[in-house]
Amino acid sequence: MPTATNFKDYYAILGVSKTATPEEIKRAYRKLARKCHPDLNPGDKDAEAKFKDLNQANEVLSDPETRQKYDRFGQHWKQPGYSEAPTPRGTNVSADDFDRYDNFDSFINDLLGRSGRRTSTGHAPTGGFDFGDGFRSQAPAPDTEAAIALTFSEAFHGVQKRLILGAVALDGNRQDRTKPQLYDETIDVRIPPGAKPGSRIRLKGKGSPSPFSQQRGDLYLTIEMLAHPFFRFEGNDLVCDVPIRPDEAVLGAKISVPTPDGSVTMKVPKGVRSGQSLRLRGKGWTLQKGGRGDLFAKLQIVTPKDLSPIEQECYEKIQAHTSFNPRVQLEEIKL
Repeated sequence: MPTATNFKDYYAILGVSKTATPEEIKRAYRKLARKCHPDLNPGDKDAEAKFKDLNQANEVLSDPETRQKYDRFGQHWKQPGYSEAPTPRGTNVSADDFDRYDNFDSFINDLLGRSGRRTSTGHAPTGGFDFGDGFRSQAPAPDTEAAIALTFSEAFHGVQKRLILGAVALDGNRQDRTKPQLYDETIDVRIPPGAKPGSRIRLKGKGSPSPFSQQRGDLYLTIEMLAHPFFRFEGNDLVCDVPIRPDEAVLGAKISVPTPDGSVTMKVPKGVRSGQSLRLRGKGWTLQKGGRGDLFAKLQIVTPKDLSPIEQECYEKIQAHTSFNPRVQLEEIKL
């Protein structure tokens, strides 16, 4: 049975703290794994051993459940089979509690409340990891989350992206776990038209490999949108700011407004206010079920800084003869 001297500090191997985030662990693993890859260090036994330790550390720390067990049981993590042992609800076992067992099999049997379990044929059930007494447990392949950044044009029209899934580790031979394979997997991903910020795309079987089998989980890509100088999303609505002159706001006007697929003429009614939104139906974002959403144009009244002599004269005449007071309601406000 392995002793405490066999215990490996996976955090130290990856060069991260025990409070490291999953993203920090991933970055550390990829950086070191590339450096120690056997293909880049032919005949270097130290690099090969380091590469093996890095893969073991990443397998444990990249999965929230196995990382929690590793943090909880410390040096006893190295006991055969324990990394898959399910803990019954309500069980709270500290690392010190192991001292009262003669061997690790006794601890597993006590923890699971069993003396051994076999199928009707007398053989251990298939699948999962064998503890040595007929009990096996299933280890689902972990799913992976990642983000992909798109321009507004790519998301609106749809695009095919080539992604590199760096540092994909697979066992290759389940009977020999000492030589994991590490490679960069390249895949082509088709993003359909109408992707929005926060929407997710599932790539089946492209997630992280299970440390206990050949199976791989799914990869979920979350869409992130690069900023556009004119368009933006407010919730599910596509919005843009459209500047207008004071006379256009007072008298009304017909103005040109950009949309995702070209400019259109929009009618500005008389007496609009700054910040008011006008709806352009069917001129917004591509809908994944077909058709188009609406575009909301927020009007921004912009005053001129440099006036011509005639403009100056006209504004002075308006100011001298107007009866409109936009602050009349403020006269009654007080504490």
